[in-house]
Amino acid sequence: MASESPGTLTAPFAAWLIYLGQERRLAANTLEAYGRDVRQFLEFLHARLGAAPAATDFAAMKPADLRAFLAARRAEGIDARSLQRALSALRSFAKYLERIGAGRASAFSALRSPKAGRRLPRPLRPDDARAVADVETRAGDVRDPWILARDAAVLALCYGAGLRISEALSIRRGDAPIGAVDEVRITGKGGKTRIAPVIAPVRGAIEAYIARCPWTLKPDGPLFVGAKGGPLSPRIVQLAMQQMRGALGLPDSATPHALRHSFATHLLARGGDLRTIQELLGHASLSTTQVYTAVDSARLIAAYKSAHPRA
Repeated sequence: MASESPGTLTAPFAAWLIYLGQERRLAANTLEAYGRDVRQFLEFLHARLGAAPAATDFAAMKPADLRAFLAARRAEGIDARSLQRALSALRSFAKYLERIGAGRASAFSALRSPKAGRRLPRPLRPDDARAVADVETRAGDVRDPWILARDAAVLALCYGAGLRISEALSIRRGDAPIGAVDEVRITGKGGKTRIAPVIAPVRGAIEAYIARCPWTLKPDGPLFVGAKGGPLSPRIVQLAMQQMRGALGLPDSATPHALRHSFATHLLARGGDLRTIQELLGHASLSTTQVYTAVDSARLIAAYKSAHPRA
């Protein structure tokens, strides 16, 4: 969780983070980002006022204060999408302060969110996605075979079941999709629970990892463990993917999350139903899933331009 904010808003700031985590059930990464955004603004306001801001100062701020903060962040190279998130975090904090009777910040009503172009997901090609999730791709690696099998199993879940890294690493050993168990229950963003089917090649990768793992995997403990037997860090999976990028000559956009994008895009390209893909991904809104139709259209246009003699 983010550290405390400076000044007399320390207690409301900490209570707001608890509220977001326990009542709003924000994801850990979102919670951390929101805390960081608000903390940066309070530090900015501190410098602007010459003193630590109180709740009354936050309520009395002008739209010019918010614009100056966003302009300063943009000057530091922050993109529009991150500025949108920062403004959302500040609005959330303002609403919380109003809710607890600490004043109403009217400055937000006169401010529009920065516009950001919608970025399309960048999936891998099917062959590359399969290679990333294949332990044989790293056969010459000097690391222990069980670690290579573990990384391959996690990446296979990201591509074969459309899971986020955090979702794959949240699976308990007792719930492992192996043998005749061809699905796994996942709790995703916002505490939304879904059932993810797990195809035979992915189950085989998990079984190969379990067979090679030197640590005793307790039923109520994590399925995937680190080199010392503790919970596996997402960063380790990201580093493994980084090594794969170098080995396969893939772009920097080839991340573990890109495998989830690849899962959705490849299903859609093979005639998958958009509503079904929405359920498989755990998206709360169909509009979030619809972005993959644009990805598929872009792919078709690129293929047309590269192949048609008159393109």
